[in-house]
Amino acid sequence: MSTAIVTGPPVPGSSLESDLRALGFEVRAASDTAETQALLAAVPADRRVAVVDARFVGHVHALRLGLTDPRFPLAAIPGAVTAQPAGRPALSQALARQAAAGGSTDLAVDNLVTALDADVHRPELGSLVAAVPADPQARNEARQAVATVDDEAVRLKSAVKSRDGFFTTFFISPYSRYLARWCARRGLTPNQVTTASLLTALIAASCAATGTRIGFVAAGALLICSFVLDCTDGQLARYSLQYSTLGAWLDATFDRAKEYAYYAGLALGAARGGGHDDVWALALGAMILQTCRHVVDFSFNEANQDATANTSPTAALSDRLDSVGWTVWVRRMIVLPIGERWALIAVLTAVTTPRITFYVLLAGCAFAATYTTAGRVLRSLTRRAGRTDRAAKALADLADNGPLAELSARVLRRASKLPAVLWTAAGSALLLLAAAIDGPGPALVGSAVVYVLISSEAVVKPLKGALDWLVPPFLRAAEYGTVLVLASKAGVNGALPAAFGLVAAVAYHHYDTVYRIRGNAGAPPVWLVRAIGGQEGRVLLVTVLATVLTAAQFKVALTVLAVAVAGLVLIESIRFWVSAGAPAVHDEGEPA
Repeated sequence: MSTAIVTGPPVPGSSLESDLRALGFEVRAASDTAETQALLAAVPADRRVAVVDARFVGHVHALRLGLTDPRFPLAAIPGAVTAQPAGRPALSQALARQAAAGGSTDLAVDNLVTALDADVHRPELGSLVAAVPADPQARNEARQAVATVDDEAVRLKSAVKSRDGFFTTFFISPYSRYLARWCARRGLTPNQVTTASLLTALIAASCAATGTRIGFVAAGALLICSFVLDCTDGQLARYSLQYSTLGAWLDATFDRAKEYAYYAGLALGAARGGGHDDVWALALGAMILQTCRHVVDFSFNEANQDATANTSPTAALSDRLDSVGWTVWVRRMIVLPIGERWALIAVLTAVTTPRITFYVLLAGCAFAATYTTAGRVLRSLTRRAGRTDRAAKALADLADNGPLAELSARVLRRASKLPAVLWTAAGSALLLLAAAIDGPGPALVGSAVVYVLISSEAVVKPLKGALDWLVPPFLRAAEYGTVLVLASKAGVNGALPAAFGLVAAVAYHHYDTVYRIRGNAGAPPVWLVRAIGGQEGRVLLVTVLATVLTAAQFKVALTVLAVAVAGLVLIESIRFWVSAGAPAVHDEGEPA
């Protein structure tokens, strides 16, 4: 239960109290500052409390946006302010200062907000009305303004993200928003819809795994249904302001689980179909490419989130292109965001074969990755931006270096004068070439040892170079690519599925790291990173196992390693994200 204190003399004909009750507030009245202060002190410390001017005139949805959003400790709109338990001390102190300055006079809520010595969220209201009229004429004008704007239409429109892909904007959101409202009116939560989306995608993967044409058609249709539900859960959260830390984590992780499980379903279906086609290498390649694309996005954004002098000719050109309508949609489509990508996969699954589906997917994602990465490289080279210690720390956390890299850094002590990104690119290329050309053997292990030494470059010095945001993507490509190549060279049934499981488990760990950083919670605990070896430790271990074991034994080793890594990272991740101290990460959609 939340409490709203309506301060000031009652206004005849006002629906304010009934509106607040409809939003779940227990309403109490205060005549002046002193009484407001007393009522605030009497509200239990674990409750949200709002202070609202009795003269307030506005839409119910304006009150909802200003007073019920769970993401912000303090929030305000004209004539109203709210505080969650974390923001209560700041509100109490501001009210005390107001009382000391004005005694027991009427409380001006807007002045109270100004006096708050803390960050206050102020939602964008757009055409919604929220005002405190000073006289009867102004009140009548405000009420007329309320009557001319459809509160529900604005609420429904605001449930849809302002920036989204072409397919989502024109083929999903026009009706998924109404599905979100239907869910809200029946008391369904975003988490329930997110879970339904996951289950639908898993059923789609199961249909694809049958290897039959009717199974492939059903899989494509169900994948689209899963995406509709995936859009609906976010729209439901925005429509009803049902944000939660757990919900954000589920939405972020389930998206990856759905897509990569579907890849596995397609690979199983290809093997079971009439052609008995083995496309596990393609499925694993698609997962690696997509994960590396995301790491590029995450690393670039973290490196430049708080950069100074954040301008370049390339960025200026991009801004100019964004001012031309058709170029906006073309640029959003060619990066193959989740909507376009899932639609492509669904259609190709239904009308072609898994092999063709993966070929087209890999080609499209490769082009999109080249386009986006090239643009970001140009931006980085043409801007003169100073990176902060926070950005360098985030990139170091994303690198996921473990105890071997730390030991190498302590032994070598001094960093090279060459940029870390050059060393990382060279080490990754050497490792992948050794795996592809020589295969398991002393040369591969030696390359892995060199790779471990090179990984220490990301530990010895801060990653503040213009292109140092490429270090984590290079490391991901090296680790995942090595597992793919060595599993392919093993040449035994089950090696590639085991490699798929291992890469999926490690990728989950890396996505988990990203969302912790986004929530300002830092990287996963050091013990976890060390327990799973760090990226360089896993690379060395896999190369040694491939060298000393037979192909059949290597398959078993990959399976055991996949289960061990998945068990550790899932247990720690679930423990963290369901704990009270988890950050509230609210992702507004993947950039790619």
